[in-house]
Parts: sequence; structure tokens; C-alpha cells
Amino acid sequence: MPELSTGAVLRARTDLKPALRLALVWALGLAALGLVLVVDVRGPLELALPRRATLVGGILVASFAHAIGTVVFHTVTSNRILTPSIIGFDSMYTLMQTLTVFAFGGSAIAATDGLPKLLVQTALMVVAATALYTWLLDRSGGGVLTLLLVGVVLGLAFDSVSTFIQRILSPTDYDLLSLELFGRLSSVQPDHLPLALAVCAGVGAVVWMRRARLDVVLLGRDGATALGVDHRKELIVALVCVSILIAFATALAGPMTFFGFLVATLAYRLAGTHRHAFVLPMAVGLGVLALAGAQLVMRHVFDAAGLVTVIIEVVGGIVFLALLLGGRRQQ
Repeated sequence: MPELSTGAVLRARTDLKPALRLALVWALGLAALGLVLVVDVRGPLELALPRRATLVGGILVASFAHAIGTVVFHTVTSNRILTPSIIGFDSMYTLMQTLTVFAFGGSAIAATDGLPKLLVQTALMVVAATALYTWLLDRSGGGVLTLLLVGVVLGLAFDSVSTFIQRILSPTDYDLLSLELFGRLSSVQPDHLPLALAVCAGVGAVVWMRRARLDVVLLGRDGATALGVDHRKELIVALVCVSILIAFATALAGPMTFFGFLVATLAYRLAGTHRHAFVLPMAVGLGVLALAGAQLVMRHVFDAAGLVTVIIEVVGGIVFLALLLGGRRQQ
């Protein structure tokens, strides 16, 4: 009995530091969200607060989807340099928007901007991604590496087709299309948020219930199998969750290629542990802090709120290159 008590005390001491870091990050993130909601409100509160609340909801959805999706993707691929966009979500989204404008004109973007369009885009991306990796993983010799290589090739093909079609669009249609191809938290529709939050809650519950299995998946196929975990099943479930989160976030707020990579990389450094019970909420908290903090700075200091996602993508790209070049030097 004393041995058990001593072990429990040691585990509590070990978990205390990550827990404190997590609490601090979330305290800062919630404070930043509160400031986004109330700072410099102009006009009647009954008109301004609902719009600010929609922006806060968009920040929460984007942070949750990209953070959880990227961490889980890193776990199943055993590679922290990759991002879920390598499967081709961003390229597929760009191609769908480009084909819509090419077929129906730039006015079709505004005319079809609603919940049905969001659901159709998300469903197409999820179905395509799920069919792709299920087929590849079922093939003999197929695996995560094959999936990633096929995803890169398809992404390049989608980008090439999109670029070709964009070159033959009229200037007006191209301008309207360009607005859809950047992350845009400020244009998230209020009627989309209940569904978005429900999707995040559902997928988040599935991931959270499997957090201990994800810890085991980190050991690789042989290690996970030796501990009694069905590695292939966990791989497919995890990739389905990643597909839903990233596809929905992309359809809702536009592509954010390096945002998830940025917050996931910081979460690994700040969590102080490999356990997903701490890494996952740490990544979400950092995502909220990054988007809300950037929104405050860019809106109230530089008066350029529309550049928030652009700046974060630039910072994420710089961090990506730094890690990639740093890894090569160590080799």
C-alpha cells in the first residue's frame, strides 16, 4: 500500500508541470478572446457583440480543427514536419472554388454561399481523402509513406489545373476568386457556427477517448501491435478524424497551410510531455492565443485585421523552414 501511494505522488508531481503550463496557456488564450469580444466596440452593443461573437466562434473552430488535426496527423505519420495539407485538402478546395467560378462566373460564389455549399465542399473533401487512404492502406505494400507521396502528386496536379484555369478567367472573376482562397475568419457565417461547433465536439470526443491509444501509436506499428493495439484500425480512425476536421475548417474559413503546424510544434515544446492528454489541449490553447492575439494586434495596432491569417501563415512557414533546415544540419 505505501508503494502505491508513493507512485501516485510521483505521478502527480510529474503531471503538475505540464498541467500548470496548460492552465497558463488557456488563461492567456481566454483573456485574448475576451479582449477580442469587448475591446473598442463601436456602435450599439446589440449590433457589435453578435459580430464579435461570430469572430470568436470562428477562432475557436479554426484553432480546434487545425490543432487537433495536425497533432493527430503527426502521430499517425510519425513525422512532425508534415502537415495535413500534404494530402491535398488545400489544393482540392482551391480547385473546387476555381471550377465553380469558371463554370458559373464570380457571382456564383456569393450566390451559393450558404450551409449547403459548406456541407457539399466538406463532404467531397472527406470522401475523396477517405477513399484514397483506405484504398492505399488496403493494397499490399501500401502504407503511410505511399499515402503521403500520392497526396503530394495529387496536390500538385490540382494546383496545376487551378493555375491554368485561373489564367483564363476575367480580371473581375479572378478578383472574386482570390477572396475565397485566403483564410478569412472575419467572413465566417453565424449560421455555420452551430454545425461547426457540433462537428468539432463530436470529432474531438472520438479523439479524446482514443488519446491513450494515440500514445501507443507513437511507438510505431510493431510497438503498438506488441501492446495489443490494432495499428491499422487506429490509423484509419485517426485519418478519418483528421480529414473531417481539416476539410470542415478549410471549407468554413479558407486554407491555413502552416497554422496547424505552428501551434502543434509549439505545443510539443511547451507541453513538456509526449502524452496526448496534454499535447492536444495545449495545441488548441496555443491556436486560440495565436489567432486572438494576432487579431488584437493587427486590428487595434496596425488597423489591418484582414492580414491576421496571412501573418500567421508567414510565421508558420518560417518555423517550418527553420525546423527543416535545422534537421538537415544535425544529419
